Amino acid sequence: MNPFFSFIIPCCNVEPYVRECLASITDQSFQNWECLIGIEPSSDKTEETILEITSGDERFRVFYGPLTGSCSASRNTGIDMARGEYIIFLDGDDTIAEGCLERLHEKICANPGADLYPCVIIAYNESTGDKEFRDNYRDDTTKEMTGVEATLYLNRRFRGGICPMLQLTVHRRGFLVEHDLKCIVGLRHQDAEFSPRALYLAKRVAPLHEPFYLYRIRPNSVQTKAKGAAYFMKDWAIITKSLLAFYDRVSREDGFDTRVVPCWIRQWFSEKRMNFLWFLPERVKEIPREKRVEWLKFIFEDGFEAYNRMMKYGSRPQRMAAFHVRMFVRCPALRWYAELFFRLYFRFTEKYSSRPADKLYISIPPQNGSAGQNS
Repeated sequence: MNPFFSFIIPCCNVEPYVRECLASITDQSFQNWECLIGIEPSSDKTEETILEITSGDERFRVFYGPLTGSCSASRNTGIDMARGEYIIFLDGDDTIAEGCLERLHEKICANPGADLYPCVIIAYNESTGDKEFRDNYRDDTTKEMTGVEATLYLNRRFRGGICPMLQLTVHRRGFLVEHDLKCIVGLRHQDAEFSPRALYLAKRVAPLHEPFYLYRIRPNSVQTKAKGAAYFMKDWAIITKSLLAFYDRVSREDGFDTRVVPCWIRQWFSEKRMNFLWFLPERVKEIPREKRVEWLKFIFEDGFEAYNRMMKYGSRPQRMAAFHVRMFVRCPALRWYAELFFRLYFRFTEKYSSRPADKLYISIPPQNGSAGQNS
């Protein structure tokens, strides 16, 4: 009999945390699960600790891969290996809440077969002790929606700025396999590329409002050690190019719902991503022009056809911005002019952009204890 849940846990240099991580699974009252652990070469005793903990327990399966700098490769391998009906992505330095699997099992069985079950993350700052309660869906959200409806909902609520973390959602394994949904190996912002695709393709999205994932924010992680404005520019270029190709494909399919296009423009290009990362005045000062040109050329190396089709659904300011993006890439002599336009563009949109979106994080007073404790 296959397990109900499959955990997929990438592990690299997490020796101080992985014992607590795995204990949060084995200590659950609900025990119908398997755990797939992907180990990449580490400078500490991550591998030895994991093998010690999992020895003799057939519910754990350990596999190995080369050092990639992100969770993507282990997650992809784990999806292929998984036998459970539902997949939970867990990082080796995080934990799950006490008793949460039993509650998740009950809620999923009450409404089985959805492709995505968004839940709640409690983010724990290891340095300050602060905790934040992160739920992308209001408690009064309708019981179930389509992926398109969920995309529209998140766009309205967060003004295009939200991209659900993979760990936030319990995924139906059959859905991931059917659509061959995988992460791009090496990316450190996998969620920004994976989640919009998964959300659009989902036929059924059922928010559970269950606080099950305890997410550790620590000073020595890949994300928090990042330095400089250009650190993630390559990643964002790869993400943007991939999403543009995804739009190009699905927009040609019968039944494509064009209502999602303004949401994607907002999220991928306009307010929160490409325009800001490449043309915000601070970025222009910090990142050399040739570096910004290099990665924009990478994004549009196959041409602007899909981008142009997409921007037909944009607002007038968004279409003007797109015109100057094309100018920046195509016309070296006018790149200064495109940068000048964006300086004025951001001034014009500053008042609009500074309007607060719906609150995503609800602070929880610091408590004694570790991130692995139930909140």
